[in-house]
Amino acid sequence: MSRAAKSHSLTKAEARRLWLSAQRLDTLAPFGDGRPAVAAAVDHLGYVQIDTINVIERCHHHILYTRIPAYRRADLRQAQSVDKSVFEYWTHALSYVPSKDFRFFVPAMKLHQREGHRWFNSVKPADMRKVMRLIRQNGALTIRDIEDDVLAEKEHLWQSRKPSKRALQLAFYEGRLTISERNGMLKTYELMARHFGWDKPPKQASATEATAYLLDRALRAQGVVSLDSICHLDAPRKKAIRRLIEQRVRRNELVPVALEGAGKQEHWARPETLENAHEGTCELAHILSPFDPLIIQRKRTHLFFDYEHRFEAYVPKEKRLFGYFALPVLVGDQIVAAIDLKTDRANKKLLMQKWNWVGSGKARGARADFKRRIEEELDRFERFQLAE
Repeated sequence: MSRAAKSHSLTKAEARRLWLSAQRLDTLAPFGDGRPAVAAAVDHLGYVQIDTINVIERCHHHILYTRIPAYRRADLRQAQSVDKSVFEYWTHALSYVPSKDFRFFVPAMKLHQREGHRWFNSVKPADMRKVMRLIRQNGALTIRDIEDDVLAEKEHLWQSRKPSKRALQLAFYEGRLTISERNGMLKTYELMARHFGWDKPPKQASATEATAYLLDRALRAQGVVSLDSICHLDAPRKKAIRRLIEQRVRRNELVPVALEGAGKQEHWARPETLENAHEGTCELAHILSPFDPLIIQRKRTHLFFDYEHRFEAYVPKEKRLFGYFALPVLVGDQIVAAIDLKTDRANKKLLMQKWNWVGSGKARGARADFKRRIEEELDRFERFQLAE
């Protein structure tokens, strides 16, 4: 394929600009404000990852705040529980995804219905019948509403000892239940059909449609893509994705990209995307979550930004370089620092645990300007952290 189609050369700086534009990190308030902005952001990005760590605000709120300056946590609750424009399911991790994309997740739900889930092999049919009966009869519930569980031994570190919680989680992956509301990390489970008001669920996407969905989602949110970036933690899909890419290259819908520093790793982009490679500069500063789509694919971030992020929450304190929960700092089109922050909610302060200069931030001549811009963003970030 690469011999038949002429490749387009991109420098790292050009590739960064395209990725930042695709992630909407080069524009202030690209999705507007208020509740519609949440649905628009999740729709464009394709997913927003959820995580439990809350040394600062949890990552799903953080990722949305980065792209919606006036973001309020209530806006996400409205989108999930009232407007129902987003729902929770597994992408490469538990995430918020657009409800309009539901049918692309039905194959995974049906697979779990047939084969179960390796994390929940210990769920007994009686426990599943119990939680489903309770929800059908009494309405949506949380695990705190079930008080008669006999605790079981854990089979792995992250497993709950409550059989009913395991059954609720399995029913979620099977698509029988959905999370209709989330308060912190406390989930309210509801029947999927009752939550959405369906007489029957959306039709399952075909394998061909699902492959096109994954490719188009990556092209929209990444600008320049590779097999690894499209199929993050999902290697079995690479073969089908490659076939579709080859078809689109033959139709001149995609262009092979020779990316500086990528070696033999192949990349592609839409022709109209490459037309903008030389345009614009980004002057914004962002304090990013380590689970932000710009950071979560560590090798890709290293290739584009020459920045190797270290996630050290589970590293012994004496071995940490960046800190417990370091946040990459983007200034313009460069990652120039990694700062370890902690929100002191009791005293209403944002605490600076550690500040590391990285990349061009190591050059002393540029630090004064970088520091000023980062501190301005820190003021805004603190207001977001401490807001109710």
